[in-house]
Amino acid sequence: MAPKKHRSKKPKLLSHTRPPTIKSSSVALSAKATRNLIRSHHRLLKTRAQAVQTGDETLVRSLDAQIQRNGGLESYQLASKLGQSLERGGDSSKVMIDWINPQLLQFKDTPLKLRVLEVGALSTKNACSTHDSLDVTRIDLNSQEPGILKQDFMQRPLPSDDTERFHIISLSLVLNYVPDAPGRGEMLKRCVAFLTSSLPADASSSSSVSVIPSLFLVLPLACVKNSRYLTESRLEEILCTMGFVLAKTKETSKLIFQLWEHRQVYKPKPFKKTILNPGKTRNNFAIIVE
Repeated sequence: MAPKKHRSKKPKLLSHTRPPTIKSSSVALSAKATRNLIRSHHRLLKTRAQAVQTGDETLVRSLDAQIQRNGGLESYQLASKLGQSLERGGDSSKVMIDWINPQLLQFKDTPLKLRVLEVGALSTKNACSTHDSLDVTRIDLNSQEPGILKQDFMQRPLPSDDTERFHIISLSLVLNYVPDAPGRGEMLKRCVAFLTSSLPADASSSSSVSVIPSLFLVLPLACVKNSRYLTESRLEEILCTMGFVLAKTKETSKLIFQLWEHRQVYKPKPFKKTILNPGKTRNNFAIIVE
């Protein structure tokens, strides 16, 4: 039997052999994979914080290695960016812009701007970053692009006067990233120190412009709807003792958006980790204020 002749293969197109582009890799994570990556990262950070508190250095090193195997903070930020993309529900700061629009209208034809501190910033092109009436300072633990300062909010030097304070602080999916309950309480307390009660620095005393210092807070809905230790009522109680008044709130299937105006005097009050909503299927998200 005569041997089979092998047909010469046509050369492959370059487009079939080149590595995938950045664009195609950026959409590789499905919505489910994105959520799983974020949840896994949060769980590892929480376990690590507990190991640090107990002094278990071996476990801390093991968890650090596991976090790095999962891609570390960079992978978490990629998942967060995908979660905030138009394909996954959009930019959360659009909600903030809509809510503070009455204040922004006062600045339309003036050189004045509202100073905004965006903690955990992922982009310089979101709605608040591109608004003409906002002067945005962006910080993040691991800056992903120019225009975002690599900084831990909890380590940022306290302001010495109102020129170093902000009219609005944005904590969009940031508080839930803090791995322990006392740290979340400290973050909320620190926000008060960074909020100003005055007009922009260059506003004249005769100006009719009025500014209400505010905290824009975004959390996973499960943090207040399915936690043993935190409810919407408890969150409001905590923030009210810090001088905040709830001005706006909105829920989606996954998130809760809130705008808190700082209108009152801070009256320190401790809040312990107390079971408010018992149940086997509930999570352990909590805020402790000391």
